[in-house]
Amino acid sequence: MLHCRRQTRVKELRIGGGDRRGFAIDPPFEVLAPSEHTLPFVFASPHSGRVYPKSFLQATRLDGTAIRRSEDSFVDEIFGAAPTFGAPLIKAHFPRAFVDPNREPYELDQAMFDSPLPQYVNSRSPRVLAGLGTIARVVRDGAEIYGRKISFHEALMRIDTYYKPYHAALRSALDATHKKFNFAALIDCHSMPSIGGPLDQDIGATRPDIVLGDRFGTSCARRMTDMVERALAMQGFAVVRNNPYAGGYSTEHYGRPAVGLHTLQIEINRALYMDEERMERTAGLKRVTSAITTLIRAMSEVDWRFLRPAISSSQAAQ
Repeated sequence: MLHCRRQTRVKELRIGGGDRRGFAIDPPFEVLAPSEHTLPFVFASPHSGRVYPKSFLQATRLDGTAIRRSEDSFVDEIFGAAPTFGAPLIKAHFPRAFVDPNREPYELDQAMFDSPLPQYVNSRSPRVLAGLGTIARVVRDGAEIYGRKISFHEALMRIDTYYKPYHAALRSALDATHKKFNFAALIDCHSMPSIGGPLDQDIGATRPDIVLGDRFGTSCARRMTDMVERALAMQGFAVVRNNPYAGGYSTEHYGRPAVGLHTLQIEINRALYMDEERMERTAGLKRVTSAITTLIRAMSEVDWRFLRPAISSSQAAQ
């Protein structure tokens, strides 16, 4: 059985605050385990973290509201019922603007750094070119985060302290789930601005209620996406697939249906549950949380054995 990390109280962003040491976020994330692991899923909220280190706040040129533009605010709350229905929930406490776990480990923009980057760094990916690498240059509305260049050592510290432990915990949860059920599925939980922004392909477009990303049918069984889409549509949501988001690094990296590892990204329109300008909850949060809880309850009643691998892991490795 999976176990929770020790429960340390963490606070939402307070400008001028942060942690007492100026850098550490303790714990960097939590794994909320079910009392009994009965659902072959792992839920992850990589972008809802809202604990900002003091040193980071001092380095940014943005104010306390602007720096939060990249947060998938309150998504960890919306999917909070997962452990009740038998699946672990992993939620980051560190913010996406600080380090983004839905990127390759070293997607970095050379223009941000005060010295040449090592050759192993991917500095030419579309995400880096948009300013949204592992260490982001901008927030989602395009505003520059830093007033000065930073060191590669600083980036490594964030990656080693936050990014890598997060993925180690996610991999451990998926491995334990796969071992128990002979298959496993990751639901990567996100939210999106209601209107396409300056860094998006759908600039100025009004977005649907929910976007399901399955890498165009390659990261999970289509039947799984069908079931999730149907359960959400039955509750009155406008649901589309893979447009404008088909799934990020985690969806692509962990989604290997041939060996019984499936990944589906869920993006929820923020206008449904929050004031996007003030970064505050609205009355809609209750409805959206109830709807997602209904979805997870429905998932707990499905026989998911059709997700079993077509080939064994050992065969796939050959």
